[in-house]
Amino acid sequence: MASAFTAAAALLLFFHLQLLPSAAQPGFISLDCGGARDHTDAIGIQWTSDASFVSGGQATQLLVQNSMQGQQFTTVRYFPADNRKYCYTMNVRNRTRYLVRATFLYGNFDNSNVYPKFDISLGASPWSTIVIDDATTPVVEEAIILAAAPTLSVCLSNASTGQPFISTLELRQFNGSLYYTTDEARFFLALSARINFGAESNDSVRYPDDPFDRIWESDSVRRANYLVDVAPGTERISTTKPIFVSTNEEPPEKVMQTAVVGQDGSLNYRLDLEGFPANAWGVSYFAEIEDLAPNETRKFKLDVPGMPALNKPTVDVEENAQGKYRLYEPGYTNLTLPFVFSFGFKKTNDSSKGPILNALEIYKYVQITIGSQDANIMASMVSRYSGEADWAQEGGDPCLPASWSWVQCSSEDAPRVFSITLSGKNITGSIPVELTKLSGLVELKLDGNSFSGQIPDFSECRNLQYIHLENNQLTGELPPSLGDLPNLKELYIQNNKLSGQVPKSLFKRSIILNFSGNSGLHMVNNGISHTIIIICAVVGAIVFLGASIGCYFCICWRKKKPHEVVIAAPAKKLGSYFSEVATESAHRFSLSEIEDATDKFERRIGSGGFGIVYYGKLADGREIAVKLLTNDSYQGIREFLNEVTLLSRIHHRHLVTFLGYSQQDGKNILVYEFMHNGTLKEHLRGADDDKITSWLKRLEIAEDAAKGIEYLHTGCSPTIIHRDLKSSNILLDKNMRAKVADFGLSKPAVDGSHVSSIVRGTVGYLDPEYYISQQLTEKSDIYSFGVILLELISGHEPISNDNFGLNCRNIVAWARSHIESGNIHAIIDQSMDRGYDLQSVWKIAEVAIMCVKPKGAQRPPISEVLKEIQDAIAIERGPQEMQRSTTIQQQLLVSNSNRSMADSSSVNHHLDLEHNGESFDELLMRPGLR
Repeated sequence: MASAFTAAAALLLFFHLQLLPSAAQPGFISLDCGGARDHTDAIGIQWTSDASFVSGGQATQLLVQNSMQGQQFTTVRYFPADNRKYCYTMNVRNRTRYLVRATFLYGNFDNSNVYPKFDISLGASPWSTIVIDDATTPVVEEAIILAAAPTLSVCLSNASTGQPFISTLELRQFNGSLYYTTDEARFFLALSARINFGAESNDSVRYPDDPFDRIWESDSVRRANYLVDVAPGTERISTTKPIFVSTNEEPPEKVMQTAVVGQDGSLNYRLDLEGFPANAWGVSYFAEIEDLAPNETRKFKLDVPGMPALNKPTVDVEENAQGKYRLYEPGYTNLTLPFVFSFGFKKTNDSSKGPILNALEIYKYVQITIGSQDANIMASMVSRYSGEADWAQEGGDPCLPASWSWVQCSSEDAPRVFSITLSGKNITGSIPVELTKLSGLVELKLDGNSFSGQIPDFSECRNLQYIHLENNQLTGELPPSLGDLPNLKELYIQNNKLSGQVPKSLFKRSIILNFSGNSGLHMVNNGISHTIIIICAVVGAIVFLGASIGCYFCICWRKKKPHEVVIAAPAKKLGSYFSEVATESAHRFSLSEIEDATDKFERRIGSGGFGIVYYGKLADGREIAVKLLTNDSYQGIREFLNEVTLLSRIHHRHLVTFLGYSQQDGKNILVYEFMHNGTLKEHLRGADDDKITSWLKRLEIAEDAAKGIEYLHTGCSPTIIHRDLKSSNILLDKNMRAKVADFGLSKPAVDGSHVSSIVRGTVGYLDPEYYISQQLTEKSDIYSFGVILLELISGHEPISNDNFGLNCRNIVAWARSHIESGNIHAIIDQSMDRGYDLQSVWKIAEVAIMCVKPKGAQRPPISEVLKEIQDAIAIERGPQEMQRSTTIQQQLLVSNSNRSMADSSSVNHHLDLEHNGESFDELLMRPGLR
């Protein structure tokens, strides 16, 4: 399979300047991020403004200066903290190794003193998380990678605090076999340590002393947890004599001219390696730079506690290097190292001199992520618009690690493009033929542009459901293949210059079709045997039996009754004509009944994305809540029909009871039982008199809601995924018992698996895995419910600028940090009554954190969550209730065994996958001294 950088390979070849490196710096690219002009620094490196290498972002001066020298560290380029990625793409030589270095000096550029945290990636592959903890200290990340394509992208994304930014970006080309590894097509190397031992000052060694501009840090610089435990008797030595270094990784001569020696027989050091334990590439650099007497010897062994296999080989530098003042470079190209890496060199019994060490390098293996399957297709498409459109210059892989702003992708290991939205981008020319090659495409929106020519053949896009081509300048006939798309639901082609006959194949099943504003387009009924309802919402020439229909808005679908053709009056609203096939099992109220019950919609009790909610009372005395649709878009009406369809077939005491609906005179109305005590949200963050201050009552509400969700997930076939669980969708009746409400966004799962779905939901409750992948499972509901549990503990809303500290806006990150540190009191709502059992709070906190795990496979099923809630309730109610709860659970164990086995098999499968993923040693060579 192609690597992640095959994806980057084809991307944005058109986009960048061909930077011609100087003869003195072959293979160097040095970008001054945010810099306005090119310049040369004090050591002779030529810096280039990054303006031509990145799309988006703003340049700004640093507010806080530091001691680092160089004009390139006076500015940054920063980017919005949104769900996009921002990429630099540089031209490289294919099949060549490069050092990539990115530097981040915060300098309080945004005048906020909010230390940023964000991710960086190489193409589609995650590289590192940048965590700023000091405004004046730069964070430097380096990687070595084999270029697998003509371009290489470095992308910033996923800010959790502050704004992503970058100070410098550098590329250094290596020659020959430097840093060759046997599996470099699947792993790149991320630098963990590069140390110059025996350095004569605190200054680093780099270009021009190192022709590849590696930065060798001085061992005299002490940083927290970096170089400690230096053995007694360690001394620095140096020489001015030339050192032969032209083998293997070719460290610079200046580095090899200094060393440390263990005069007491040992050298001991400790490194804390960020991102470890992991598999590593580790090499020591030795050169004998002392003139030993004929009877003096220097022999020593590596000493790593707990790793005896590494301690066997003996090093005799002069003998191994075949002479003095020559490089010897032993190391392990695949070595599993811990986070705290203690190591040393011990002289052998037959050695008269202690060990010597000149330099050391350690890199972490990072797996290269397979890029999206459509990367090459998308690259070819955007290359058409390189010089004229910002949307075509976003860079990197179209899907990973985040999608382009106008693209949504599926969640496979090698994802496919799922949705494209290029509405109103002023695009001219023909519709790109590359779009017809996207086999995973579900939604295509190209409306509001100036596309001309014919509509291409989309027959390869078998998953297409929604096509928007309206308001362009398209000509010619409609391709008959459109009607052969098996999943097509909506086709909007109005206001073009299309002509000819509307293909009969478009009327073979239920679709929404709008072909108004195309004067040359007509429809012939010859041979159409199935029954269609044709609705024209604006006056036009209407002749069905025989020739054509010309109208400004047409919607076509099958009707159950045979041989029925209806042509509706022109002035009525779209919503009142929708098919009632989905609503046949629900009670239909007349509009007059609803108006009488609500006194003509007099008492408004709530509102939301769907519309406005009114109080009412039916003639038989039942109190009702009436939701009146105000969103008459197609999406709004789809949600209306979706809710009617679902609620007509689901019934549970912890789901709000659906009483019926009304569709009359353009009004779309849903009728529910009235819930006297409003929403859970109101009772957590409303007026003090309304707050639920009893922890036990909050637990009972959680139990009720979990039972409703359990019914949706396990009691319905197929499983129903609510998709918008939140505290405002949990309602309380007159007895303060909870019921789950609002099913407008709900979806049935297909065969119990995931559902490809355009992301919808509420910020703060939205499953991050679903947001990234568009693959919806019931575990997305589990994430949302985990957020609700955190709300019940803390009383806080999911997103806040005030409640979670300076560097955090999200309840999940805030609560996780306190729970994992053992400080449960920091998240408990101070308005709650005292006397609760801390053990029960801990139980809910722990299950909440399990619910909001990043990956759905790590989250428990709702049945396990419900059990934990019931255990917490039993703790609150005392020992007798604990015993009763245990007995009930034992009784339920047998009846639930089949379901439990299914759940556990899923969990075990996940654990097996994780175990396999950790067996890194099987993927690479066994450790061997080189």
